[in-house]
Amino acid sequence: MAAVVAATALKGRGARNARVLRGILSGEKASQSRTRALQSHSSPECKEEPAPLPPELEYIPSKRAKNPMKAVGLAWAIGLPCGILLFILTKREVDKDRLKQMKARQNMRASNAGEYSLYTRTWLGYLFYRQQLRRARNRYPKGHSKTQARLFNGVKVLPIPVLSDNYSYLIIDTQARLAVAVDPSDPRAVQASIEKEGVTLVAILCTHKHWDHSGGNRDLSRRHRDCRVYGSPQDGIPYLTHPLCHQDVVSVGQLQIRALATPDHTGHLVYLLDGEPYKGPSCLFSGDMLFLSGCGRTFEGTAETMLSSLDTVLGLGDDTLLWPGHEYAEENLGFAGVVEPENLARERKMQWVQRQRMERKSTCPSTLGEERSYNPFLRTHCQALQEALGPGLGPTEDDCFSRAQLLEELRRLKDMHKSK
Repeated sequence: MAAVVAATALKGRGARNARVLRGILSGEKASQSRTRALQSHSSPECKEEPAPLPPELEYIPSKRAKNPMKAVGLAWAIGLPCGILLFILTKREVDKDRLKQMKARQNMRASNAGEYSLYTRTWLGYLFYRQQLRRARNRYPKGHSKTQARLFNGVKVLPIPVLSDNYSYLIIDTQARLAVAVDPSDPRAVQASIEKEGVTLVAILCTHKHWDHSGGNRDLSRRHRDCRVYGSPQDGIPYLTHPLCHQDVVSVGQLQIRALATPDHTGHLVYLLDGEPYKGPSCLFSGDMLFLSGCGRTFEGTAETMLSSLDTVLGLGDDTLLWPGHEYAEENLGFAGVVEPENLARERKMQWVQRQRMERKSTCPSTLGEERSYNPFLRTHCQALQEALGPGLGPTEDDCFSRAQLLEELRRLKDMHKSK
């Protein structure tokens, strides 16, 4: 057919067109020949078999080696940003929780501060105390606990149960028939004990201004004209007549009673009856500063002032008898078991206290030697307690600061334990 086209072109167009057509035809032939050559080269029949290898040689196909660090790099590339993102999100949640806890504490402190101000600085507190007094007299006509006096060589210490869990005390010189009252919150109960003992009241020692410790000052000082009311001048004690400072001594007969400043709960004083004149143990009347296995709440101080006050008490002898202002023993020992569950001294004391309370017997007094063995607020120097409360509260270069932190955490946990 190509020949026919070429002939037709030669007849009709001339020599120039003929040359062009011949070039096209020759190109087609060359292309066809190249196509046939490729087809013949790729056919199975025309392939040449590779020469066999000698038997002593092993053929190993060539493969591209894998990079062992590629997976590690990929893991880092994915894991590092994810880890950073997770850390940021977790930290934000932790910060939010801490912020909520801080706000809750601030709100609680503000609320407590408002209630505390009403109780201590207005007549609403006095009205609340009078209501407490009426209810306690109706509920416990003979007192909330059965107490037992301690008699030494011419000195008698008589606990008086008042309100729902408070203790007032009479310290009596049995030879001179003179008496000193400590925290007489219920004047009727204290007066009944004075008349029963047949003594003359010459002094009132008030540990602090709270109505459940000072509520009887007015009635008793009016009834006993020569009665003096002692206390801290910084604490606003009602009907105070004779202010005392740290280390001042009150003498009544053979009684030698030293005032020790222990601020924190309030502008608080504790009173130490010296045992040397009557050859017996000294007696500490601690109010709301120290209880059996516990201590008072911080209303007007800091953890540092609390620590300083507790260290003042720790400087006294182990045989000193502790006469606290409240019957809190069972509850306090329960909390001590939470922070030091393996303390055997606490366990033995708890068993004794439970037996006492089943019969509604008083748990007073204990000794400071006993308190050192199980009262967590007197054990901030102990490694076991530091470890029990977690990291960050152990020993530091500033030991007092570390102990104050530990004490503050203990007080926070105790307040939470009480609210449950």
